[in-house]
Amino acid sequence: MRFLSLLSGSAILLVTATPLSAETLREALVKAYTSNPTLAAQRANLRAIDENVPIARSQGLPGVQLQSAYTENVVKAANSFVSPDRSGTASATLSVPLYAGGAVRNSVRAAKTRVEGGELSLRGTESDLFSAVVGAYMDVIRDEAIVGLNTQNVRVLDVNLQASRDRFQVGDLTRTDVAQSEARLALAQSQLQTAQARLISSRESYIRLIGAAPGRLDLPPALPNMPADPDNAVAVALKNNPTLLAAAKERDAAGFDIGTARANRLPRINANVGGNYYNYLGTLGSGTATAVGQTGTAATVGLGLTVPLYQGGRPAAQVRQAQDARLQSIERVTETERSVISQARSAYAVWKSSLEVIASSEVAVNANKLSLEGVRAENSVGNRTILDILNAEQELLNSQVTLVTARRDAYVAGFALLAAMGHAEARDLGLDGGPLYDPVKHYESVRGKIWDFGSEPDPAVTGTRTTDTAAQNSNVTRTLDPMLDSRPVDRSAKITAGEQTPNR
Repeated sequence: MRFLSLLSGSAILLVTATPLSAETLREALVKAYTSNPTLAAQRANLRAIDENVPIARSQGLPGVQLQSAYTENVVKAANSFVSPDRSGTASATLSVPLYAGGAVRNSVRAAKTRVEGGELSLRGTESDLFSAVVGAYMDVIRDEAIVGLNTQNVRVLDVNLQASRDRFQVGDLTRTDVAQSEARLALAQSQLQTAQARLISSRESYIRLIGAAPGRLDLPPALPNMPADPDNAVAVALKNNPTLLAAAKERDAAGFDIGTARANRLPRINANVGGNYYNYLGTLGSGTATAVGQTGTAATVGLGLTVPLYQGGRPAAQVRQAQDARLQSIERVTETERSVISQARSAYAVWKSSLEVIASSEVAVNANKLSLEGVRAENSVGNRTILDILNAEQELLNSQVTLVTARRDAYVAGFALLAAMGHAEARDLGLDGGPLYDPVKHYESVRGKIWDFGSEPDPAVTGTRTTDTAAQNSNVTRTLDPMLDSRPVDRSAKITAGEQTPNR
């Protein structure tokens, strides 16, 4: 699947080849992978989920407590002859859980399952981010092309208007013809302004996802290993889609939660070992002639049995709550499954449809180019009106925009299809911006820790801010695909005599 490493080969062309310094889709994905705050936050969330495993295990490990106290008897009873004026005590207790009704075992299983689900959710976040990056990348390329087409259209219509005015001056055209040219130019200018605003918006979206402004964007590589039909796409998606797999893990973890809740109404057994030390600091029996021991120690060993008899209905409510939570997670698996099936089928349909639109639009662009040249030639001999030229130019522009949009839609839908199939994550894309983030490494480092005073430095912040990024403009950084290019109107054509042409 390392299709981003395929820098050669067929690609969905929107524009002509760019300089070697152009940014590639691979580079954009690497930037997003290393600096996007959404992905960084999901990684931090997974690390927090990892810690639930040692937290759950701690409930089944021995606990040691040390207590000490110093007491001053400020006022003593009048008939108390042996009460000490002050005392110091210390005690140590070791408690070892022997049986907890399965609560610890089920809590650990649920925590481990949720760690696995968190890793799958991280994969889903990566896939969603990369799909958004591809969409933003292609949006910039599409909108740059549309701005270029509209700029070209405005330039052509401006030449048309000047030609119309010249022919009006010699009586070859009417004022209506000039007005039609003026109106069409004004419409083209407004369309250009709309396209420029859309390009700026696309570039700002690019910055939001990737953290840096887009420069010249290179052509994306072709998408490989596309499914042959929607059924094949759905079959792969049901096996590999990380969001669906994460929902299934949450369902499994919810099943363990039921066992944890049921343990709250079962007996618990602990083994306890304790030791005590006291010291009256020479003040015990100070008012008597009898010597009294001022210090002492004691030790205890035993078993503790706790049998809950009545807790106000809390355990039963917790069991019912856990059962409903599991049912909710089961329904969410079904909901996610439906969504995955819909995404795979919809993306496949859009991808295939866009490919068909590309083929038909290429035919339409070529045909409209020939039509425009023919209309211009016929107009030069008086067989076509100015309105015919304007309409032909508009039809050519529409077909060019349709082609550019279809090329963008095909690529984005194709990538979305790969994402739905679970094939659009960092491990599939062959990113070479450094080692990939390994979520298992952190889990392995913390799952066995039992020391209370272990500490680590605060995690580094990797999400970059965009406050220093300049506001984007609508400048076009590349030339048009030759197929989209069209020559301006031929102003050297002979002007026909005013009364000899039907344009009048």
